[in-house]
Amino acid sequence: MRSYAMRTLKRFSCKQQLTIMFAAMVFLFMFFAMLIVFLGAFLLYRLGLVHGNRSVGVILVLFAVISLLVGAALSMVFSRFPLAPLRDLMNAIDRIADGDYSARINLKAPAELKKLSEKFNHMAEEIGSVEMLRSDFINNFSHEFKTPISSIQGFAEMLKLDDLTQEEREEYIQTIIEEASRLTALASNILNLSKIEQQSILTERTRLNVSEQIRQVIALLDKRWSAKDITVAFDCGEHFVVGNKELLKQVWINLADNAIKFSPEHETVEISIRETPAALVISFANKGDEIPAAAQSHIFDKFYQADTSHATQGNGLGLAIVHKIIGLHGGTVKVRRSDLTGTIMDVTLPQK
Repeated sequence: MRSYAMRTLKRFSCKQQLTIMFAAMVFLFMFFAMLIVFLGAFLLYRLGLVHGNRSVGVILVLFAVISLLVGAALSMVFSRFPLAPLRDLMNAIDRIADGDYSARINLKAPAELKKLSEKFNHMAEEIGSVEMLRSDFINNFSHEFKTPISSIQGFAEMLKLDDLTQEEREEYIQTIIEEASRLTALASNILNLSKIEQQSILTERTRLNVSEQIRQVIALLDKRWSAKDITVAFDCGEHFVVGNKELLKQVWINLADNAIKFSPEHETVEISIRETPAALVISFANKGDEIPAAAQSHIFDKFYQADTSHATQGNGLGLAIVHKIIGLHGGTVKVRRSDLTGTIMDVTLPQK
């Protein structure tokens, strides 16, 4: 409440300052107008066009009245036109400060104010988007953490019961371990994404063997492939690219993990690499369900999960990390569908 009052007082103070500045400018207008009056009267008197103190006084009074009328007219015009855009801008700023990110201004002339209007509206749109993402992130973050924590708490409470069989007790302990692992993975992904999002320039670039990295990842996830009896088809020659070794390895891990999660059991995940004159294209294909067209534009958003049933484990951060890392490398990552090989993730990395 106190913070709101301080903001309101500050805004009032700004508007008062604007009024004072305007009054000072009007005063200067009138001062110079009066000065011109006296100079004009003095010049007329010196030229002999008016005679006597009385005539000079009448002329001065006449010019004073005229100058006051001119000053008043100028002040009305000045307040109506030049200050109106500033008031519109200040009102829009106040609305955004109060959380109304739909505030827009429409200044058409002169060209400078039109440009200011466009820049302000773009800024307001960006702020609104960032605030929406922040709000969604907090809500999803809370949900993703709350679910495993509630599960751990519930099964821990059940373990206190005396009439549990050994089989039930082991089942509950295993569930707690799995949920704790899920929390660990979530925390790790959030930290990784946070670090990556703070980067605007790719560091520690080196020429690396992409084929060898992918072979290492396949071996690293051997238990995951075996658990669903998935066959990995990868038979490529050696391909090289310039990039950050650790970050790109994280990309292949996340894409392979994504392929495992959405691939049916006893199926084949195909990984291929092909070169174009300007880029290297790495593809991960699985025969999982088709991703709806409406979902394809969101699968790289933080916490987004195309599988709303949550039948597959995940927290919606893996592909967001992939998208950010590939973006840092100046590349792209896209999803497409093939009737032959299923859902395909294509990573394109420029060859520099």
